[in-house]
Amino acid sequence: MTKKHMPIYTKTGDTGSTSLFGGKRVLKCEELVDVYGSIDELNSWVGKVGSDIDSPDVQTFLSSVQSDLFTIGSHLAGWKADLKDLPRRVKEMEERIDVLDDKLPKLTNFILPGGNRLASDIHLARAVCRRVERQTVALGQKEKVDPKIFIYLNRLSDLFFMLARFINHEAGIVEITWQGIDRSPEKQ
Repeated sequence: MTKKHMPIYTKTGDTGSTSLFGGKRVLKCEELVDVYGSIDELNSWVGKVGSDIDSPDVQTFLSSVQSDLFTIGSHLAGWKADLKDLPRRVKEMEERIDVLDDKLPKLTNFILPGGNRLASDIHLARAVCRRVERQTVALGQKEKVDPKIFIYLNRLSDLFFMLARFINHEAGIVEITWQGIDRSPEKQ
């Protein structure tokens, strides 16, 4: 007897449309679909970062973040997902940021993203998170978006920034500070 499973391909999206929760069909290029597509991209980066981090505690936390991101995407797609855990997770992020901040040199300049491979991947996750935040804010100008989502995404990008700094610090990699723009008259 063969196992029945959810099919990977349905062919319903072959014409460029997709189905939201509740069955409504929309074009795959619509803003909402673009937002939760970016959330999926962010979720993939979080998974990659989590698979490369040695700390089981951080891996478990990032797995929770992945679940949150899936819930957020589903909520935006029309599923009546419960977002009650988001404020608690934001508090956890703030606590983790504070712990990391206490272990790092004071930041006095902008730094360039990079460092070792893991820190660079975390910076990529941060940049994707910022894009998701911008897209979600833009979506919120046209339809109702729960403000807890904005707070969550903003704090998540802050956490990624601090985590990348910490990874580089622990690896003995010196942060490269942005030197700014030379505005001397001979350069103009």
